[in-house]
Amino acid sequence: MKPVIKYILTVIVIAALGLLVYVKVFVPKHTFSIVHPVTGQLNVTVQGIGNVNALSIYTITAQTGGKILQILTDEGRWVKKGDLLIVMDGVDLPQQLETANADFKKAEYDVKALQGDLKNQEAQKTLLQITFSRYQKLYKQKFVAQAEYDKALAELQGIRAAIKATQSRIKSSQSAVIAAAKKVAALQEKIARLHVYSPVDGYVITREAEVSQYVQPSSTILKIVDPASLWVEVKIDERISARIRPGQQAGIYLRSQPNRQYRGVVKRIDAMTDPVTLERTVNVAFNTLPKPFFINEQARVVVEVKRYDHVIKIPLATVVQKKGKNRCVGDKKQAGAFYARGDSRR
Repeated sequence: MKPVIKYILTVIVIAALGLLVYVKVFVPKHTFSIVHPVTGQLNVTVQGIGNVNALSIYTITAQTGGKILQILTDEGRWVKKGDLLIVMDGVDLPQQLETANADFKKAEYDVKALQGDLKNQEAQKTLLQITFSRYQKLYKQKFVAQAEYDKALAELQGIRAAIKATQSRIKSSQSAVIAAAKKVAALQEKIARLHVYSPVDGYVITREAEVSQYVQPSSTILKIVDPASLWVEVKIDERISARIRPGQQAGIYLRSQPNRQYRGVVKRIDAMTDPVTLERTVNVAFNTLPKPFFINEQARVVVEVKRYDHVIKIPLATVVQKKGKNRCVGDKKQAGAFYARGDSRR
């Protein structure tokens, strides 16, 4: 045999042996690790992507149109129920209130003065009634002239008419008092509306107006979230949404904090499915409020739909699908051990 052929055959044999060592020794040693089944708890979960939202978002508007004098809070601040948020310009409302109060007092004094006049007239009526009765007896006995009797009768009739007139004036003045009181109350209500207070303990998420700006009564100035109603509106495919029930526990991962898990609970499942995406909206509330939080921030939710205790578990990487069936990757000779592809992490 020629030396060249021997050399070529030797190279081929060495290469074959090298390939065999690489495939049988090097590759298993460096790309596979042995993992063993463990007994523990297995959670079946359903995942979805959604956005942070809230059930109760309060829109704060001016109760009366006009110029804004003060805005006493801002975006990203916490407020307490009853805190003063906005002060509007009342223009001449305080002066109108002073005038209305003066009119109210005057109407009250008029009533009191007329009631005093009425008492005097009632006293005069009593005296004139006595006088007329005396003259009436004397007139029947022919002891007084007709003129004196007529005078006494006229005076009695006059005081009676005066009493009726005073009573009418008192009623009119009392109506004026009521009208003045209502005007005062209306102006006080208008002035009270110049101050806007927080309806709830909450978190300010938007500020849509500035000081010195003129606004209409329906214009939005602030929006406040009730933190107790904060949740994630997550979209779940309707094929797997039937497993989800209110009260199930969940993990929430905010996009701004991907490595931190917030615990939550399924609060509500919307009754309607989106006809386009074929997804249902599941509302998952926070057990612990993230601070700060951001409305509309994207979040991933993992809902724990079922739990199995004391099950034998193997890494998912050891499971492959062959001909539609799941099988474990490994050496059958290794009893109770499985070879996982990938790095050496167990």
